[in-house]
Amino acid sequence: MSPKQPRDAANLFAAAGMEQDAPHPLPDRLRPRSLSDVVGQDHILGPDGALTRMLETRTLGSLIFWGPPGTGKTTVARLLADATELHFEQISAVFSGVADLKKAFDAARARRETGKGTLLFVDEVHRFNRAQQDSFLPVMEDGTVVLVGATTENPSFELNAALLSRARVLVFHSLDAAAIERLFANAEKIEGKELPLDAEARAVLVRMADGDGRASLTLAEEVWRAARKGEVFNAAQLQEILQRRAPIYDKSADGHYNLISALHKSVRGSDPDAALYYLARMFDAGEDPLFLARRVVRMAIEDIGLADPQALVICNAAKDAYDFLGSPEGELAIAQAVIYLATAPKSNAAYTAFGAAMQTAKQAGSLLPPKHILNSPTRLMKSEGYGSGYQYDHDMPDAFSGQDYFPEALGRQTFYDPPDRGFEREIRKRLDYWQRLRAQRGSG
Repeated sequence: MSPKQPRDAANLFAAAGMEQDAPHPLPDRLRPRSLSDVVGQDHILGPDGALTRMLETRTLGSLIFWGPPGTGKTTVARLLADATELHFEQISAVFSGVADLKKAFDAARARRETGKGTLLFVDEVHRFNRAQQDSFLPVMEDGTVVLVGATTENPSFELNAALLSRARVLVFHSLDAAAIERLFANAEKIEGKELPLDAEARAVLVRMADGDGRASLTLAEEVWRAARKGEVFNAAQLQEILQRRAPIYDKSADGHYNLISALHKSVRGSDPDAALYYLARMFDAGEDPLFLARRVVRMAIEDIGLADPQALVICNAAKDAYDFLGSPEGELAIAQAVIYLATAPKSNAAYTAFGAAMQTAKQAGSLLPPKHILNSPTRLMKSEGYGSGYQYDHDMPDAFSGQDYFPEALGRQTFYDPPDRGFEREIRKRLDYWQRLRAQRGSG
């Protein structure tokens, strides 16, 4: 690079009215300086919060911070180290390996010999494999480090049991609207001016932050950069300026499972509006429509069953319609199926019956069916009584023999108990009628 190039770069900054040594980003300037400055986590940092009690007793143990991005996990870990006079050491599981861990542990041991403890903060701790997670156990047990791990993933699934048994899990919540507004107010004090937004646009900006404190301040900073003197943006202008952040949604992470769970339970709870909302959230976030179609089929089987036999037919038709039409037209077919399921009569009788039958089949062993319903293709089998006494139902009154078809050692079982709802009301009548016939013929 020639000596002239840096001067040209400086001239570019000057021409744009910008300083080369720009101030730190707003989220960094607003980083809390004490635990009392942290917003949105009063359940762990309030007067009766778990961390407050630990600090009062000066008994800080190893911790796992579980929560979405931008909720203060790193900041709280750093402030905990300050409050307990521990050396703060930070590593990231994304960029660290065994050698980095060994180096951190050795440094902590050396520090301990001088009377100084270490708070080892491990960001994205769930990214370490099981063997790497096991390497923390000895230094946690002998007090070489106080481990504080941060994860956006469910620790129950991503961290091994040995590590979890030695650390307390604290859940960090997404920031609610009031907490985001507190951050905006703090930002306005630092900037010395209000956000150039009308009331509706400000509410939209809060929603765009999606519970992420760091993201909320980054968005606010973008708004200030975009506004000309005296300009105030409305909601439509705000969305145009920011080009709207994509929803926070990792199809392999908790956001994915939380929303599909919410969709399923809304359908089961007969709330078509809530079900459509969660379906739209997942479509908007880029979820695979065929994944949703498969889950909708599952809902038809599990939660509607024979209360409305058409439910499964309609859900399979919606899947075929999506296959045929693709996006976005095919998504309407899945939405239509969701509405049908949410408004259908509900029954898990078939689902429950099958589960009970599977359990009995596993527990009862390989019992032989009664001989009267066994085929007898050979003379030997006939001589053993196979097929003897079988009554052909179509030749019987009401096309019903009432014979017992369970193994003799097991006895008659009842798995399917349909409710008095939807089409299963008719099935219930049939089953009750057949049971009366069994009783009359002495076979019930």
